[in-house]
Parts: sequence; structure tokens; C-alpha cells
Amino acid sequence: MNKYEMLCILHPELTDEAREAVIKKMEDLITANGGNVLSTDKWGMKKLQYPIQFKNEGFYVLTTFECSPEFVQELKRVIGISEGIMRRLITRA
Repeated sequence: MNKYEMLCILHPELTDEAREAVIKKMEDLITANGGNVLSTDKWGMKKLQYPIQFKNEGFYVLTTFECSPEFVQELKRVIGISEGIMRRLITRA
């Protein structure tokens, strides 16, 4: 199992409950596929460098986890089509 970091930018209009539900969905997806979530760091609302989907702000979440390399492609696909997530970046730590 390799260690990865995933940085997600969530829509700024999400309520606190909806934001927590999206974060929990990401964590549950990792653990359901044999991975371990090491930490989830909520950076909060930050101004974007350039507009994304006509938004100038986004809620940043950094998740550190361990999983198999084969699962990373599936995670990118599922996170990419999830509601409430504007961008995601997964890197090997």
C-alpha cells in the first residue's frame, strides 16, 4: 500500500452538513476499498487563483490516505463525477 495525498476544492455554496457529507463520502470510499484514511485537514474557505465554474472561492480539504495503486484511478473517476467537488488532485506522498 502506498501513501497518497488528495486535495479537493468543494463548492463554496455547500452548507456545513452537505460539506461534511461530501468529506465523509470520500473517506468511506477509501476505506470501503481496502484503504486507510490517515488524516483529513480542512483548510477552510480560500480565494481561488482563477475562477472555476464562475466561482472565486472554494473550500479546501486535504486528505492523507494509504491504498493500492490500482484504486487511485477509480478514486479519481468517482471523485471527478461527485456533486459538490470542483477540483481534485491526488499525488503520491
